[in-house]
Amino acid sequence: MSTTGGSAIRGSRVGAGPMGEEDRGHKVQKIFRTYYCVMGHQHTLAFAADILPEDIRSENDCPNCGLPAGLDSKNPPQTAKHEPYKTHLAYVKERRTDAEAKQLLEEAVATVKEKRLAAVAAAQAAEKAEKANAKKTTSKK
Repeated sequence: MSTTGGSAIRGSRVGAGPMGEEDRGHKVQKIFRTYYCVMGHQHTLAFAADILPEDIRSENDCPNCGLPAGLDSKNPPQTAKHEPYKTHLAYVKERRTDAEAKQLLEEAVATVKEKRLAAVAAAQAAEKAEKANAKKTTSKK
């Protein structure tokens, strides 16, 4: 049993015909800009000819190395220095002086001490109440 029609040309499909501008649309005028990176790579991008020159980006990422690439071949954009990863402590030290940090630490330590003393007092009160309940139960027997 054949899945294609008897008169079909092998490799064609229904509706296939010559491909021209009427099928693909009209070609748009293009302008090409070449970008250069520090590593010596260059790549060219196409833009529509009716785009304003201000709308064409002056820098683009190089597809080869990922560094910034510019339109000037003699002076490609330099890579920005990356700061090393900062810890949370480094950011805190930027925001606070040593005196403020010492005061905050003293407040935090005082709060912890208060909570611990309250917990110890509550534990002692619970222990006394438990002993009192134990005495009551033993005296009833």
